[in-house]
Amino acid sequence: VSFSEKEEAVVSTQSTGGVQTKEGVCLAVERRITSPLMIPTSIEKIVEIDDHIGCAMSGLIADSRILIDHARVEAQNHWFTYNEKMSVESVTQSVSNLALSFGEYDRKSMSRPFGVAILTAGVDENGDSVLLHMDPSGTYLKYGAKAIGAGSEGAQATLEEQYHKSMTLDEGIKLCLNVLKQVMEEKISSTNIEVGICKKEDGQKPGKFHLMGKETIDGLLSAL
Repeated sequence: VSFSEKEEAVVSTQSTGGVQTKEGVCLAVERRITSPLMIPTSIEKIVEIDDHIGCAMSGLIADSRILIDHARVEAQNHWFTYNEKMSVESVTQSVSNLALSFGEYDRKSMSRPFGVAILTAGVDENGDSVLLHMDPSGTYLKYGAKAIGAGSEGAQATLEEQYHKSMTLDEGIKLCLNVLKQVMEEKISSTNIEVGICKKEDGQKPGKFHLMGKETIDGLLSAL
């Protein structure tokens, strides 16, 4: 199983976008509902890693669970050991180290690379809002705005045209939703997308990462 096959697994799954602003970060993901009998709320594409960090994934969900559980354990261990929150980049680096360890002689259980790309977003204790993208190989980079998954090339082009560093978090959320609206096959609604945000509190302190409610998303979509 090659890295190119894992990249294909990421590109063929649901659209995912993230935007970093001076006020905070947001993530938006398509919920791909394949049957009318499926309960939409049971599809989790955005998850919390720590109070101040969330992540969105695109690719093989079973693989992402392993990486997310690893990130959660690392974040809790850091808090217990140092009595401080782990930074967004340090959490991403710990996940990257696990992904990069594929093929090491002492990791017999890892017979293939992880087939998942992850957007990690949060606000550090120093007040910096951070968005990082990690690909299936374990390589990660910081971004102002990033799209992954289905239609990511067109979505990334839109982000590059419309994103600017001085935009507010509300503008960033609207940009994410506009990008999803552009690339999704189904008509966008509060049922088939998830939105997660982490907003700075008191100007500097990190806020709590949380998912937006259905009514809030409905209000934002009606304004697009």
